[in-house]
Amino acid sequence: MKTGMRNSRMIWAFVWGTLTVGGGQGLWAQGVESSIYNVPMAEYPKVDGQRRAIFRLRAPEALSVQADICGKKYPMKKGRDGMWTVTTDPLVVGFHYYFFIVDGVQVTDPASDCFYGCGRMASGIEIPETPEESAYYTFNRSIAHGQVRECQYYSEVEGRARRCFVYTPAEYETSPERKYPVLYLQHGMGEDERGWHEQGHMANILDGQIASGKCKPMIVVMDYGNCGYIHGAKRGETRDEFGASFGDIMLKDIIPFVEKTFRVETDRDHRAMAGLSWGGHQTFQITLTHLDRFAHIGAFSGAILMAPGQDIKGVYGGVFADAEKFNSQVHTLFIGQGTEEGMGSDRMSQSLKEAGINHVYYASPGTHHEWLTWRRCLNEFLPLLFKE
Repeated sequence: MKTGMRNSRMIWAFVWGTLTVGGGQGLWAQGVESSIYNVPMAEYPKVDGQRRAIFRLRAPEALSVQADICGKKYPMKKGRDGMWTVTTDPLVVGFHYYFFIVDGVQVTDPASDCFYGCGRMASGIEIPETPEESAYYTFNRSIAHGQVRECQYYSEVEGRARRCFVYTPAEYETSPERKYPVLYLQHGMGEDERGWHEQGHMANILDGQIASGKCKPMIVVMDYGNCGYIHGAKRGETRDEFGASFGDIMLKDIIPFVEKTFRVETDRDHRAMAGLSWGGHQTFQITLTHLDRFAHIGAFSGAILMAPGQDIKGVYGGVFADAEKFNSQVHTLFIGQGTEEGMGSDRMSQSLKEAGINHVYYASPGTHHEWLTWRRCLNEFLPLLFKE
């Protein structure tokens, strides 16, 4: 194919999306609703009552278009008006990244908001749970809401400016004499500091729990874990090196910035760290080697990297070898994962139990390595923190 023809087709794919309502389609199924992440005036993509996603893309010059979601590529059918359409199989509830593949080139959907995931910008769609199931991460207009602030600071470790997002509870502005505990909350591989706020709906979870008295009012800090690409993309980088630079940044830059900028408690009893997937791995690497700085620890589908048969008492510098000492130092140790994934959190929990280490294990029913698992883990983790 000539370059000019390919570029022409790609331009059509990008410029024209599901912004146009095609004729003759009718109602696909009872209960069909537009995705909550659609851009203004975009009707598609939609989700029907069978939890199927309905995608449309106007690309009249394209020869082949597929929708790529949940590990499956769905060939799309072209109409006479140049509109490509497809209805997927039923999808599991929760948030999913997706792409279109136009003449072999992967692109985002111009009718959808984009999210940083998979090491690149991706379109996103939510397959909704029932209102009762999703209430804990859905905006509730009847309660007070905190703020999520975008902050910049200078990293002495990296010699450059960095960005973090900081959640402050609703009462932060009206209680100027109060200091708050801090949770440092990390994203996973191929994502960044926006993930927990945008895909994870953490502010809604915090607002709801604080309003109901389930968890303590706290500040939550979300920073970039230096693992926003997929491991292997950087030539020669070992697994141990991947994201390892974040430890120094956390201890030498982020914590000092937060404690200088916000009204926070600065002792270990009021400092927590948790993360999902590779962020859970980083959490264990940082906290378990600095128990003088952290008293609350959480790993959600954490990449804990214990070899089969490895003695729990020998990992992380032998921190689990003395159960009595560990249990006196760490007030919260939480490990969670989805029942449909195999991250090994259940095996580590069993090993910790046999070693006499106090901890909480949570299994999210029916979920895989996905944001719904991590929302549920956060929801279970928060009430455990900062108890008097």
